Amino acid sequence: MDEQFNLEKFYLKLETEWLGRNLLYLDEVDSTNSFLMNRDNKINKHGTVVLAEKQSAGKGRLDRTWYSNEAENLTFSMLFLKKNILSLNPNILNLASSLVIANTIESLYFVKTNVKWPNDVLVEGKKISGILLEASYAGETMNRLVAGIGLNVNQAYFQGNFMMEPTSIRLEVNEEIEREKLLAEILKRYEEMIDKVAFSPDAVLREWSRKCRMIGDKIEVKRGEENLYGIFDEIDSEGYLILRTRESVERISYGDVSAVK
Repeated sequence: MDEQFNLEKFYLKLETEWLGRNLLYLDEVDSTNSFLMNRDNKINKHGTVVLAEKQSAGKGRLDRTWYSNEAENLTFSMLFLKKNILSLNPNILNLASSLVIANTIESLYFVKTNVKWPNDVLVEGKKISGILLEASYAGETMNRLVAGIGLNVNQAYFQGNFMMEPTSIRLEVNEEIEREKLLAEILKRYEEMIDKVAFSPDAVLREWSRKCRMIGDKIEVKRGEENLYGIFDEIDSEGYLILRTRESVERISYGDVSAVK
């Protein structure tokens, strides 16, 4: 097992104004997202980040489980409570989250990445990161938003069956990665990206589209028991996938996307 996360080293490298300034480090939790969403835990400081070395029930999209070896990766969630963020389009923030991870990996480790709708980060078709946003509401008003990120960092072996082959930064660069530096850089870029989503959402969507290899390709979209086939036309202004089929143009809000050969 790799070394545990060094909080002192992390704070020395952290350059954010508010995001991650309150970091809760847990040896083990069911899910970092669930921990922040549970009001019984009385965590109500905007920008709080919860980092866990081990998740017993890590969450992925569509009620799936996120598997991660203990103390080798980054599994963390960020809490947002202020209206200026809660009022943002969550679909665009979701896409922006994957951009932050992709751009951080490229900047620090010179590994070419691309993104997959709605929130995966890939390296040569292998999954290196996933994102899950969850929110609570009072009526129709969002009052709590949690963004969870799982990033494969130092894991060298992956056991089990996966819908998409996994990889890690360590496997791609063949060296041990300093997780403290990596998390500090992610949080800095995420804080900056939030402003970009607020003031230039179209620029975020354009940047995301440039990093998505599937746009223009034939794809399959699985939505529960329904399978749709067509051309991945574009991402619209709300962050939805536009699928052009033989019969119509579909606006896709959720589902699993895969290439059709």
